[in-house]
Amino acid sequence: MIRIVIVDDHVLVRTGFEGILAKEPDLEVIDQGASGEEAIRLARELKPDVMLMDVEMPGCSGLEATERILKSQPEVGIVVLTAHVKPPLPARMLEAGAGAYISKDCKAPELIQAIRAVARGDRYLAPEIAQQMALAVISGPSQNPFEALTTRELEVAMMLAKGMRPSEIASLINLSPKTVATHKYKVYEKTSVSNEVELLKLALRHGLVSTEPRI
Repeated sequence: MIRIVIVDDHVLVRTGFEGILAKEPDLEVIDQGASGEEAIRLARELKPDVMLMDVEMPGCSGLEATERILKSQPEVGIVVLTAHVKPPLPARMLEAGAGAYISKDCKAPELIQAIRAVARGDRYLAPEIAQQMALAVISGPSQNPFEALTTRELEVAMMLAKGMRPSEIASLINLSPKTVATHKYKVYEKTSVSNEVELLKLALRHGLVSTEPRI
C-alpha cells in the first residue's frame, strides 16, 4: 500500500484528489495539509511514502517545504501537482529533489501513474512540461528574469510577491532578517524592480504567483 499525504491550500482540491485516489486499491490517503509548514510536520509525524505537493501556498511554499522535508527524510517521494508549469519552477522543484512534476490539468490516470512511479523510486515529468524545459534549453537565454535567481532568492521572491514582510520570511525559512534583506536586494537587482508592487506585477506576468496578495 502506498501511503499518501495531500498538501494544497484549497480544501476542494484536496477532497477531489482524495476521491480519485480512493478508487485505487494500492493507494491510501492518510492525511491532508493546507500549507508548507503542515507538509513539513506531516512528513515528520506520518512518514508517508508519497506527498502530493502544491507550489504556491500561504506562508512556506512547496519549494521550501520540499527542500526541508527531503533534507531530513530523503525517502519521502514528492509529486508536485500544481498550476505553475512555467520556468523556472519545474526545474527548481526537480533540483530540490521532487520525483515528479505534473499539472493540475492532468487526467486521473497520469496522476496515478506519477504517484506509482515516485513510490518505486522512479521519476515522472508531464510531457508538456518536459517539452517546455527542453525548448528552454535550445532557445538560448531566457526572457524570464526569475530564472537568474538562485533557489533561495526565488523562494524569497515568491514570498515577497505574496505580500509577506521580511521578518515573516526570516521566521519561516529559518534565516536572519539581515540575510533575508540581502536576498531581497539581490531579487530586486536581478529582476530590475524597485518595490514589491513592481515585483508582484512581474511575478504575475511570468506565472510565479497566480493571485493578488495582501500588499
